[in-house]
Amino acid sequence: MHIQNVEFLVSAVSPAQYPEPLIPEIALAGRSNVGKSSFINAMINRKKLARTSSKPGKTQQLNYYQVEDWFYFVDVPGYGYAKVSKKEKGKWANMLQTYFSERENLELALLIVDFRHKPTKDDIAMKDFFVHYNIPYFVIATKTDKVKKSQWSKHMSEIYRTLNLETVDQILPFSAETKEGREEAWEIITDVLQGAFD
Repeated sequence: MHIQNVEFLVSAVSPAQYPEPLIPEIALAGRSNVGKSSFINAMINRKKLARTSSKPGKTQQLNYYQVEDWFYFVDVPGYGYAKVSKKEKGKWANMLQTYFSERENLELALLIVDFRHKPTKDDIAMKDFFVHYNIPYFVIATKTDKVKKSQWSKHMSEIYRTLNLETVDQILPFSAETKEGREEAWEIITDVLQGAFD
């Protein structure tokens, strides 16, 4: 997939700040520091459009990136960071609930998990949230370059079982470093935007 025009559009905390819902949206959800920004950068072949940080919990707003005139990537605040106050966590939870339950042009949620580790309770809760609100979702397992290929099957099975998925095919191994899974991710996104996702 060759993408030429991508721009950071806006950081939003409430529906009043969201862009007009004129094109579809694909949301990226995952725990802090799991690699959502790196995923976006790898997908669009840019090094620094989506801001990455070594400081977990830094993304505290919905960051909108417009891809061509085709769709928005929406990077949502990372969850599960212990040093964030309960009050701040509550604000984030309300922001995400409002976004995921009300945004009419949200076509797909990508649940970003770390391939190296068993999904967390927060990952499970996020997946259950998508199911509850009937939001199509797909699991992107990042940082596959950190795991030996001989161990992949074991890690895939652990993610599949922990998230209680219907099929292991709902998981896409991905590496922002090697671009493993990039073309497959574009196929998923294209299918969704063309109405062919099941």
